[in-house]
Amino acid sequence: MTADHDIDLVPLLGRAWETVDHRDALAEIVRLGWTPCGVGDWAVGLRSPRGLLAARICPFDPAYPAFLELCRRCPGNPYLPRVSLTEALDGGGSLTVLEFLAPAEEAEAAAVARRWREGTGDEAFDVVRTTAHAVDEEWRARMPWWDGIDLNSGNVRRAVDGRIVLVDVFCMDGASLYRQVLDDSAVVRERLSAAATRHLLDIPFIARESSPAEIEALRAAWRAGDHPVSGIRGGRPGSGRCASPPPSASPAH
Repeated sequence: MTADHDIDLVPLLGRAWETVDHRDALAEIVRLGWTPCGVGDWAVGLRSPRGLLAARICPFDPAYPAFLELCRRCPGNPYLPRVSLTEALDGGGSLTVLEFLAPAEEAEAAAVARRWREGTGDEAFDVVRTTAHAVDEEWRARMPWWDGIDLNSGNVRRAVDGRIVLVDVFCMDGASLYRQVLDDSAVVRERLSAAATRHLLDIPFIARESSPAEIEALRAAWRAGDHPVSGIRGGRPGSGRCASPPPSASPAH
């Protein structure tokens, strides 16, 4: 890690991040001079003052820890980002600091995604692909509403040093998960835990894509599941559209 990385990272170290939620974490990092640079479907991204790092702040994304596990299992692999900090936030959110990644050229990104699907590539690329399939199998066995591997051209990035880097190769079945919130949100709390889902409705996708009526339906259903009436878990506020958040091309996904 270079001295420039250290200068931007040091103010984030040694803080009790687990005591603040995603809103307070975002405000604090902005106060430290980081600049918002992307809004994905599950998270927002900020770039460090010197431009070498990115912070990913997420209110809720059960799939992202699987990606961090992939990075841990492939230390030093050039096709994965260098991760400098991982912190859990209050209420189920997360803060991750990694090297800043810009979009790859469209044609090159599409070619890399095709190599992934076809199982072709160099040794380091194959290590990432093989390990990702192992992680996918493990998480599929234990994570409700798991969707699996989804590497498309939007998940192919370019590092400051010119490397091609893969990000966010796992995803949740967001459509099914949020449909369950509408049908009976108590089930979501039971299967994912109340502590980890406190800010489940704060993901950027909902704010960006949902109508006011859809947002209110989700919030009413979430409140109903938190206060069962006469032994009936949750409520059924009716159907509402909440499409599965698609993979994002930004580091904020």
